[in-house]
Amino acid sequence: MQEEIREKQERGGMKIFGLLPYLPKLLFKFGITFLSFKRRAKKAGKVFRKELIKQGMDKHMASELTGNYLKVSEIKNFIQAFR
Repeated sequence: MQEEIREKQERGGMKIFGLLPYLPKLLFKFGITFLSFKRRAKKAGKVFRKELIKQGMDKHMASELTGNYLKVSEIKNFIQAFR
């Protein structure tokens, strides 16, 4: 009975260690994807602000709304979502 439990624990640990060689590649891909997402969000924020001003909103209010729009793309929001 004790041996079976010990074997299961060791296999579980081996699964974690089996992922370690892939971790740098996964982190690199995640980083590239996230930076691409941030760049697209920044571009979208510029378009959003420009359109708000074009529709007659004052620049200060447009900047505030754009800031709220861009908060979604901050990394701390992603980290909090996974907790």
